Amino acid sequence: MKILVCCMGNICRSPTAEGVLRARVEAAGLAHRIDIESAGTHAHHVGSKADPRAMAAAHARGVDLSGIRARRVGVEDFIRFDRIYAMDRDNLRNLERKCPEDLQYKLALFMQHAERHAEDEVPDPYYGGPAGFERVLDLIEDASDGLVRELQQRFAAGS
Repeated sequence: MKILVCCMGNICRSPTAEGVLRARVEAAGLAHRIDIESAGTHAHHVGSKADPRAMAAAHARGVDLSGIRARRVGVEDFIRFDRIYAMDRDNLRNLERKCPEDLQYKLALFMQHAERHAEDEVPDPYYGGPAGFERVLDLIEDASDGLVRELQQRFAAGS
């Protein structure tokens, strides 16, 4: 299975989601079955590392984002990935505009998997302080845990 997580610039939320989800998948023993990447709906930061504040917040929770580089979602991603998750509705709409009609079923909000938080979007922490990056991690950890549980059940059922 191939999963793509997306935000606008691919330097804050989606690389955080890539790192956290990858760590959760590895801890669950599913790394051999699931590939995870991140991308942005805009090209503002292509080639850049994750925002230093996102890297520091993730590092404090044991997640390494240092190897992730920003890239933009391409048409081929809609074919290559099984699930494509947006961090918020604006980016979901951007993905919907680019995605071929017959592949729209792959698109969803990442927070649909959250179990402890009622929010359905991960807010952009870029213009805020450290507390925003901590909040993003709280939300992403929750949604990642829920998604991993769903995938474990799916694989256990043999589908």
